[in-house]
Amino acid sequence: MVGLLDIVGQGEAIARLQRGLEGQRRPHAYLFAGPVGVGKRTTAVALARTLLCRNAHTQPNQGYLPHLGADFPLRDACGRCDDCRMVDAGSHPDFLLVYKELAQYHEDPTVRQRVMQELGIDVIRSFLIAPAGRSPARGQHKVFVVREADLMSGAAQNSLLKTLEEPPPGVTIILLCQQAEELLPTTVSRCSLVRFGPLPREFIVQRLGEQGIDRARAEFWAGLTGLSLGESLRLEQQGLYEVKLDLLERAAAVGPAGDSELGEHLAKTMDKLAQQEIARSKAEGGSADLSANLAKRRAAATMLEILGSAFRDALYLSTHADLPLVHGDQRGCIEAIARRLGATQLAEAIEQLSQLESFLWRNVNPRVVWDNVVVTCASAAPLRV
Repeated sequence: MVGLLDIVGQGEAIARLQRGLEGQRRPHAYLFAGPVGVGKRTTAVALARTLLCRNAHTQPNQGYLPHLGADFPLRDACGRCDDCRMVDAGSHPDFLLVYKELAQYHEDPTVRQRVMQELGIDVIRSFLIAPAGRSPARGQHKVFVVREADLMSGAAQNSLLKTLEEPPPGVTIILLCQQAEELLPTTVSRCSLVRFGPLPREFIVQRLGEQGIDRARAEFWAGLTGLSLGESLRLEQQGLYEVKLDLLERAAAVGPAGDSELGEHLAKTMDKLAQQEIARSKAEGGSADLSANLAKRRAAATMLEILGSAFRDALYLSTHADLPLVHGDQRGCIEAIARRLGATQLAEAIEQLSQLESFLWRNVNPRVVWDNVVVTCASAAPLRV
């Protein structure tokens, strides 16, 4: 069990929540905004556990949170009662996770058959608004945590406004998103905004080291993910480190004239990663309807992100910028790219790789995209899409 006082690297966010727990008028709707994998969901579960725990305890701050006074009472769940154990097991009747894949459990078969690319109004009505109106099963509180709230459709957000503004007694709603600006202003205005920042680099490297990952590899993941522990662990568990080693070696070796076989290799790598994601989704009980196109786009986005970060590293070397390299474990490859392309070409290549990722979401033929990736890596010549 990770309690509120166990959260690392988010002192300001935890202090804000503690003020709410202590205050006379505790917020009934929160919006947790920040990068993927920095502890938003973990904190939401810890807050839910604290609200549902009947034996929650307090202790003086005594410098634990520098944003609060030394005598400020910090509240946390006991971690031992039935409510705490049920929250940890995911079986507490008054703690509900809401996410787009719940559509496959909707009573309407037409909703169950839809491809779930957004968090729609049917899920919000059936799995949040309706149960929020029912009394708690065990105590006086009921907590809803909405994952990927920035994927809520406009209709879903509008349907939720009244519940956010005037929820039934004892109901707390926690929305999780990456950027609050992706939500409607009317949704944001009805929530207490709690911002989460990147985690300390050394903390991420240490936690990855505890998983048997060597330091150079851990530092790469920390840099690539923007200091996100969750994303670092997810990508490492998918075996993407070996893919990244291969990508950089090929990007460094490609000549000014390009490589006729590289585009096909990149397309095959994308297909392989997509098939693995679909298999993982099914094995973990996710939607069996995860489309091959969506999986391919996600795989391609990761590959392009890796390549883009390599060219940024090369630009740092080319301009003598005193910045850490994401790919410090393959410095030789980065130096080879920097020797082949000047600073202007490197900057152009970075921009082109970003544009090529957007083309994938416009249903441009993936092979055309990968052929352009090869040209970009070779010479940063203008795109041919």
